[in-house]
Amino acid sequence: MKTNMFMLKYETQVYVIIRIVAGFLFLWHGSQKLFDLPPSGYPMTSFIVIFGGLIEFLGGLLVMTGLFTSWAAFICSGEMAYAYWAFHGTHAILPIQNQGEMAMLYCFLFLFIAAKGSGVFSVDNLLEKRRLTSKATNI
Repeated sequence: MKTNMFMLKYETQVYVIIRIVAGFLFLWHGSQKLFDLPPSGYPMTSFIVIFGGLIEFLGGLLVMTGLFTSWAAFICSGEMAYAYWAFHGTHAILPIQNQGEMAMLYCFLFLFIAAKGSGVFSVDNLLEKRRLTSKATNI
């Protein structure tokens, strides 16, 4: 079977862009819940909203920078699965009917990021290189 070579040579860079953009966009959902920045126009004070805001803001920041990426993305994925079934899935089955498309997309995007890891352009990667260099120097 012939492999599609169209974008294969850019796979690493495209994955990093996807990880950074997903984290960046996600952290703003948390920022809006926690700090009302950008202003949402409605109060967000319940415990679940604040807890979700913390996951979204910190999780988005960690995924964007590539620090503890797999764990952060896995937690973000779980939060989005919960958000879908608790707030969208109770209204209708299909995401297009219950306005849960973004929650579903984030859920599976973060699950993919959790499985793939941080990639080469990340804090995780820099820390691993530093650890390996330090280990080689101490031998």
